[in-house]
Amino acid sequence: MGPLQGVKIVEIAGIGPGPFAAMVLADLGADVIRVERPGGAAAFGPTDPTLRGRAVVTADMKTPEGKELVLALAEKADALIEGNRPGVMERLGLGPDDLLARNPKLVYGRMTGYGQTGPLSSVAGHDINYISISGILGAIQRTGERPLFPMNLVGDYGGGGMFLIVGVLAGIIEARQSGRGQVVDAAMTDGSALLAAMMYGMRAVGAWNDEAGTNLLDSGAHFYEVYTAKDGGHVALGAIEPQFYAELLRLLEIPAEEMPQFDQSRWPEFKERIAGIIATKTRDEWAAILEPAEACATAIYGFGDASSHPHNVARGTFVEIDGVTQPAPAPRFSRTPGEIRPKPSADDALAAWGVAVPAAS
Repeated sequence: MGPLQGVKIVEIAGIGPGPFAAMVLADLGADVIRVERPGGAAAFGPTDPTLRGRAVVTADMKTPEGKELVLALAEKADALIEGNRPGVMERLGLGPDDLLARNPKLVYGRMTGYGQTGPLSSVAGHDINYISISGILGAIQRTGERPLFPMNLVGDYGGGGMFLIVGVLAGIIEARQSGRGQVVDAAMTDGSALLAAMMYGMRAVGAWNDEAGTNLLDSGAHFYEVYTAKDGGHVALGAIEPQFYAELLRLLEIPAEEMPQFDQSRWPEFKERIAGIIATKTRDEWAAILEPAEACATAIYGFGDASSHPHNVARGTFVEIDGVTQPAPAPRFSRTPGEIRPKPSADDALAAWGVAVPAAS
């Protein structure tokens, strides 16, 4: 039933990192109830994977009945998560003070871009804006090119939803010891900045400079780079350690003395040479040569074919539900594995929590 069996979470419906966090918690066994406003609908339809595994109840939180339903759920819950702008829940009478008065052990998880405080806290934004001011987007850039935003993976999900999950679970553990709940202020600016802790450490000792596209991990190095194959596919090289680099050179049939790994002044030259070699074979031909070897090199796959990679098939990394191919729960647990559970009905979910359906809902 998952390691979070018995944990109860209320999710106030939102988009992006909030539903993602609720999905992960549900996958790992938490009993999650999603509260949607009347007429609310999933942005990408009812088969959206981020909405899997939990019941949906409808409540107009601007009415006394809808407000009372949320309060009643919060009274039974270990945590509540919401992703509104600062002040919205307070104006509804459902802010932290209101809910903690009903349930002093409640962990109140708040997911925003800029956080609950600061000059930008009430300003609208999206992932691309949050990772702009955290320093992340400016560092994801090839020399002479514009910064390339990594979809919304770093702000919304890595720096947002995942840190909301960590904060909520840490808060629940602490509340079980202290008997007191608290507010978790999860900001995508904070979380995405923290993801770059290693780079800040490298920068402090001179191992990272501020000229984008010239460093070990930002497309500067020839051995940590993406190359185009003969058929237009791509190959990813990540041969950082000397033994893996040596194996890569052997597979590419390059004499080691001709390409010293850390002669940084020659990295552009070495890139051109490797690019020419990779262009002589197709992506799948390189996959057959590189992927089984100790060279930290793989072909590059997309959403359309990653699920059919033999490694992913063997591990069951992807599943199909209602005709939608989607990632399976992660991480793996040896004794209490997570699972994607069928969605219970709203009435069944409320009954299981001991919460009555308001007459006017």
